Amino acid sequence: MKLDIKAIRYLSSEDWRVLQAVEQGSKNHELVPTPLIQHLAGLRGGSGVHKCISALAKVGLIAKVKNAKYDGYRLTYGGLDYLALNTHRKANSIYSLGNQIGIGKESDIYITASPEGRRLVLKLHRLGRISFRSVKNNRDYLRHRNTGSWMFLSRLSAQKEHAFMCVLHREGFPVPEPVAWSRHTVVMEFIDSFPLRMIESVPDPGKMYGELMDMIVALAQRGLIHGDFNEFNILVKEETVGDKVTLKPILIDFPQTVSTNHANAQMYFDRDVACIRRYFERRFKYTSDEPGPFFADAIKGVTSEMRLDIEVEASGFSKKMAKELDRYVEVAGGDQEEAEAAHGADDDEVDGEEGEEDEDDQEAEHEVAEEDVQGDPQVDDLKLAEQLGSLNVEDDLAVKPVNLADYGLMPIDLPQDPDGVAEKAKTKKKATGWAI
Repeated sequence: MKLDIKAIRYLSSEDWRVLQAVEQGSKNHELVPTPLIQHLAGLRGGSGVHKCISALAKVGLIAKVKNAKYDGYRLTYGGLDYLALNTHRKANSIYSLGNQIGIGKESDIYITASPEGRRLVLKLHRLGRISFRSVKNNRDYLRHRNTGSWMFLSRLSAQKEHAFMCVLHREGFPVPEPVAWSRHTVVMEFIDSFPLRMIESVPDPGKMYGELMDMIVALAQRGLIHGDFNEFNILVKEETVGDKVTLKPILIDFPQTVSTNHANAQMYFDRDVACIRRYFERRFKYTSDEPGPFFADAIKGVTSEMRLDIEVEASGFSKKMAKELDRYVEVAGGDQEEAEAAHGADDDEVDGEEGEEDEDDQEAEHEVAEEDVQGDPQVDDLKLAEQLGSLNVEDDLAVKPVNLADYGLMPIDLPQDPDGVAEKAKTKKKATGWAI
C-alpha cells in the first residue's frame, strides 16, 4: 500500500485519541468493539466518538470486517502509519515526507527530512505482504494469528533492526546512522549511494569482493550473521580522497540478522558467502581463487565480551521477541526466488502491479480476520497484550519551521487549529451529501 499523508492535517485531536484507542484495543481484540473504543478514547458523548470513527474509516485508517458478529473496527496499516508518523513528528525526528525511493520484500522506503533540513530515510516494515500465502499454508503458525499479529511482527522487526543498527553503528561498521524508532517504522540516515545491483562495473572487483567477505567475517566475530547479505542490501558510496575516488560498501536491512549461536547459523553464514560469490561471478566476471571464508574459522576465538548479539538482547530486544521473529522467518523466508523477484522488479513494473498487490493484501487480511473473529471477541491474541506497550493519547501540536525549498517535501505537521480545520472539512463533506 502507498503511504498517503494528505488526510493527516485534517485529523482533530479527538480523531487521534480515537485512532490510538483502536490501536490500544487491538492488543487483545482482532475487532475492537465500538463501546471499548469510546471507553479507551475517554471522550464524552457517544456521538463525538461515532463522528471520529466515521472520519477515520473514510480515509482508511480503520476498517470493518465482513460478516463480524458484533459492531467493531480494526486498525489498518494506514492507521498504524499515521500513528508512527505522529510520534516521529512530536519527537521532532521528521518534519516532512517525500517520494518513495525503494520497495523491499516486506518494507517501503521513503525520503524524509528533519526539522533542521537534514535528509533522512523512513522505512516502514510490512511483514506478511509478500510471504502471506506461504505462511498461510503453515496452519500451525497461523492458528492463533490474525491481521493484528502482522502489525505486531512488523513492530518487532523494526525494533530489531533499530537495535542492531545502533550497536553496529557505534562499533564502526559501515551502516546508516539510526535516528529514531516507533512502532513499525525506523528513521535512519540518508546515504547518497546506489545499490550494488544497479552498478554495471567497478574498477577493482577483487578489492570490493575482499571488503565484502571481510565484512561477513567481522560480523561473525562479533556474534552476528546478516542472513540476507546480497546485492540488494549493499549500497555503494563514492568517497573522494584528494584526487582519488574510492567505493565504500554500506550494509543495510537487518530484520533477519541472527546470532552465531542460532541453530542454523552455519547455513546462514554459508548462504551469505555464496550470494556474494555467485553475484560477482555473474555480474563482474570475477572468481576468487581462495575458498571460503568458513564459519568455523570466523568464530574461532570469539569471547562473550566481543559479542554484540548478547548486548542487543540485554538492551531491550529479548530472546522471546527474537524467537517469535525467527519462527516467522523460518516459515516465510524459504522462497528465495519470490523474494528476489520482488527485489528485482523495475520501478515501472512495481507501480503498475502495486494496485493489484494491494487488493490481494486486503483480501488476505479479510480472510484471516473473518476466520479469527468468529471466536471469543474479548481475547484473540494474548501475546499482543503482553508485548505491546502503553500508549500516550496526548497530542502536542508544536511544530518547528523549516525551509524545504531544496527538498520539495510535503510537511506532515498539523494545523494550529486542527479542530477548526476538521470542522470546515466536515461542513464541506456535509454539503456534498455523503457525511455521516
